[in-house]
Amino acid sequence: MGKAKKVGGKNAEKALKAQKAHKKGARRVAKKLRYTVHFRVKPTLKSPRNPKYAKKSVPGKRTMDKYRIVRHPLTTEHAMKRIEDHNTLVFVCDLRASKPQIRQAVKQLYNVECSKINTLIRPDGFKKAYVKLTPEYDALDVANRIGII
Repeated sequence: MGKAKKVGGKNAEKALKAQKAHKKGARRVAKKLRYTVHFRVKPTLKSPRNPKYAKKSVPGKRTMDKYRIVRHPLTTEHAMKRIEDHNTLVFVCDLRASKPQIRQAVKQLYNVECSKINTLIRPDGFKKAYVKLTPEYDALDVANRIGII
């Protein structure tokens, strides 16, 4: 087959343009090379939550307050010896209470400063806290004030 006649008109121009594009190749921009097999989505706009109504009608109460953290003081012979000899009070605490929480609860409940707290978990599932008081406070006086002696 020979060359087509050049006939003026829009269709002829379109055909010529298509012929040139076909010869040259339509893709002008090089294809982006991928160096990994994983497809990572680019980060998009993350808008903060803006709820139309509250999921809970009433906010939940705080479960770990100072009375829940420190259950009660321990009054065994061993605890009494710790009070007299080591200036240390012994408390039974909640299992989930941390040392800083115990320190804060003891400070709020009994108005004393703690220098050190040791904890252990008893076989019955409660946490026992040995609260060593600072030299300014006497464990015997605090124990009398609490009412365990």
